Amino acid sequence: MSNLDDQVGAELEQWGADGLYRTLRTVDSAQGARIVLDGREFLNFSSNDYLGLANDPVLKRAAAAALEKFGVGAGASRLVCGNLRPYEELERKLAAFKGREAALVFGSGYAANVGTIAALVGAGDVVILDKLDHASIIDGTRLSGAALRVYPHRNLKKLEDILRQSGSARRKLIVTETVFSMDGDLAPLAEIVELKEKHGAWLMIDEAHATGLYAKNRRGLAEAAGVEDRIDVTLGTLSKALGSAGGFVVGSQTLIDGLRNRARSLIYSTALPPAIVAAAAAAVDLVMSDEGQQRRDRLWRNVSQMKNGLAALGVANQSRSPIVPIVIGDERATVEASKKLSERGIFVPAIRFPTVPKGKARLRVTVTAGHTSDDIRGFLSAIGVILSEAKNLSH
Repeated sequence: MSNLDDQVGAELEQWGADGLYRTLRTVDSAQGARIVLDGREFLNFSSNDYLGLANDPVLKRAAAAALEKFGVGAGASRLVCGNLRPYEELERKLAAFKGREAALVFGSGYAANVGTIAALVGAGDVVILDKLDHASIIDGTRLSGAALRVYPHRNLKKLEDILRQSGSARRKLIVTETVFSMDGDLAPLAEIVELKEKHGAWLMIDEAHATGLYAKNRRGLAEAAGVEDRIDVTLGTLSKALGSAGGFVVGSQTLIDGLRNRARSLIYSTALPPAIVAAAAAAVDLVMSDEGQQRRDRLWRNVSQMKNGLAALGVANQSRSPIVPIVIGDERATVEASKKLSERGIFVPAIRFPTVPKGKARLRVTVTAGHTSDDIRGFLSAIGVILSEAKNLSH
């Protein structure tokens, strides 16, 4: 065994002792409210497929048609020869859906965040982040060479203090998720917009967990807050409510032209497969349709049932999204709770450090339009027993 194996192996042993070791489980089915794991069916409360589109026949037909016409792979990056026609159609639909001048599709939401931030700022600039922003936002800031400043979660006073202290910076960029991916709570977006305008900053928002779910036109939290035209950069993903894969940015034509020329994660990545892009375009159409509205209504009914049921069990949280965390705290106890749910045929993985801070481990429950009332009642019954057993043991 090499020195590398010795050292990494020792680290893995420690992670296991701390309840932080991770493994992969093989899924033998399409995504949905029920999935097959290692040959066994589970009720799935772990997916970000909020509107139940990942296995929708409309998306599959669109993907199949694109596969037949354009083949499997794009062949190169978009700036070489990978910019196939489905990309143009998807970006046109995304811009119209989001009510902005233009859109640009990336290989993933991670790539979109990293590439966009690093293209907009650099040495001499400052990027100001919410403490609970996604890892891709943090990584993009570090790669950019800009100074990184962090304010406590949703703390507007600290945000303004940092803006005041950053007056000498060439550019000031605030970046926040709108729906926070591990807690399910919302950014105070209208207030952040006021602060960015007051202090001459730019604002970039990540609507990954909001696109398709909020406001009259289902565009996201910026629409719900009435501040869409005051946002400088809006990012979203195609892999959550839109059921496909990839990330995108919408904004002014100047912004999109700039990213096309400077975003390294776009320029140096092979383009997404055309079938994936075509499926995403079909998803945008579906989300904007009457059926999309019906799915969203069903989702929010399910979310209310889940939250009310958990509240009755004494589990309170600040979530205002389909992400409903049950914070247990101890990593090993959280793994054990996940295991007990699995024994009952319910799949909810334990979320632990470094995804969340140490001591904040949780079951990240996600509700979708594909769940039934009986599904949610079954989960509530199971988690009620598990939490009661854990409480009795702690005493």
